[in-house]
Amino acid sequence: MKKIEELKVLIDKKTLANRIKELAVEINSTYDNNSTLNLICVLKGAVMFYTELIKHLKMPVKMEFVRLSSYGSSTQSKGEVKSLNLSLPDFEGQNVLVVEDIIDTGLTLDFLVKFIKQNCQAKDVKLAVLFDKKCARKYDIKPDFSAFQVDDKFIVGFGLDYEGFYRNLDYIGYFE
Repeated sequence: MKKIEELKVLIDKKTLANRIKELAVEINSTYDNNSTLNLICVLKGAVMFYTELIKHLKMPVKMEFVRLSSYGSSTQSKGEVKSLNLSLPDFEGQNVLVVEDIIDTGLTLDFLVKFIKQNCQAKDVKLAVLFDKKCARKYDIKPDFSAFQVDDKFIVGFGLDYEGFYRNLDYIGYFE
């Protein structure tokens, strides 16, 4: 396992908090403050971003959670999505915002958005991601809301992990 002493800071705690608040302002301006917004957190990586983001939203929200994996214990996608928990309610005529930690190849979010559109009858499905790694994109999907662009570094912290570790960091780091 890599040692925390080897970790370089990419984005500090204050910068993360400020950008998430700014992203919430963007989301608030997109939706009617009186309409319910269904937020779906993609576990486990997005949970810290999700809980921070939701604090700053002005409309009534419903919280949902799914658990998907395309990485396993690897640092690269295995090319298929494994559904660990994908039970969602019917969203007929409602707005849905999927909240994810990072979009890289786009495999997981492409799978999830198609699943929601085909099975949950949502009026609208949008994506909010903490990190957009455009350089790794293999699927034709892009986030509607993105906090940060990231290059081809493997990042950890604030929910993102390496072999299950480092999710608890309040900043984003990377290993050289």
